[in-house]
Amino acid sequence: MPEAKSIFEANILVVDDEPGNCALLETVLGGAGYSRVTSCSESAQVQELHREHHYDLILLDLEMPGMGGFEVMEGIRELGEESYLPVIVITGSSDSKLASLKAGARDFVNKPFDIEEVLLRIHNTLEMRMAHQQALTTSQRMENLALHDSLTGLANRRLLEDRVRMAVRQAHRARREDEGSQAAVLFLDLDGFKNVNDTLGHHAGDALLKQVAGRLQAAVRGDDTVARLGGDEFVVTLTKVAGVEDASRVAQKIIEAIARPYDLDGPSAQVTTSVGIAIYPAHGKDAETLMKSADTALYRAKDAGKNVYRVAETGGGEPEPRQPTERHTDAANENGEATGGATKPAEPGHHKPRARAANDGV
Repeated sequence: MPEAKSIFEANILVVDDEPGNCALLETVLGGAGYSRVTSCSESAQVQELHREHHYDLILLDLEMPGMGGFEVMEGIRELGEESYLPVIVITGSSDSKLASLKAGARDFVNKPFDIEEVLLRIHNTLEMRMAHQQALTTSQRMENLALHDSLTGLANRRLLEDRVRMAVRQAHRARREDEGSQAAVLFLDLDGFKNVNDTLGHHAGDALLKQVAGRLQAAVRGDDTVARLGGDEFVVTLTKVAGVEDASRVAQKIIEAIARPYDLDGPSAQVTTSVGIAIYPAHGKDAETLMKSADTALYRAKDAGKNVYRVAETGGGEPEPRQPTERHTDAANENGEATGGATKPAEPGHHKPRARAANDGV
């Protein structure tokens, strides 16, 4: 349940065309401990005031000249900011009580006021309001954790695969409309990351991974996706690219960005990256094939000496399964997404990059 302190700090607006009623409610609420109470006598101003101040509760007189209380509630609802309508209506008409509840009001207060009843209804409504907000925040946080890497905040495998499928659909639609737009997937991992973990510790490794995430995001557009699969493995999904040249320019930009030194709160470190590129539809006509092609191209980039990119071969076969490297074996023992830990087992039916070749270590 919400803490009492948060309830008494709620932002409350009193709306009544009679200044005496506004002054009375402000005094009563202030005396009860509510610290953020304001009033308004013009019903037509309520919608704009709520848009600006996001009130936790509005005490709304139903019978007002000009715009009535039901119209005010409809205007608040039209803001579309939330489904929860934070309104207690003030009415002296028994016929209006049920109608106001059907219109979305949380509760009602009778005129003339019974102060004890007013305070109880306000407290109960705010308590429910705060509980609703807490539940919404918790739900959003859980959804965010389910779709993002806990260390870097980047997209995780689940969100990445959805974004790759979306990019493929967009590119397919663009090809049908002769727009010439394509999609690209870039697989990359860090050359030299194991040495950072071994010499500076996992705390420094985590700090480096966070900086790498920031550099990757800065190297692409806002509608592109950067994901971390685990350990030092990242994936970039590019939408609306003209072809291999566009994707190659981004890959080179990433290589140069990653190669800059890293300040790790005292010690500095330097790593490089190798990148594999796959283009839809040349290297795969579905998301899984496209990701496999990019992973295979990354394998070729590692074999070419690292700190380079390679483009997938059109119609090329599957590479031989790679043997686990020292980095992957050690990371698996750590059993963690952070600190350069090994990629967790993929969910059934999901593509998982194969372990790098034995010459992949530092």
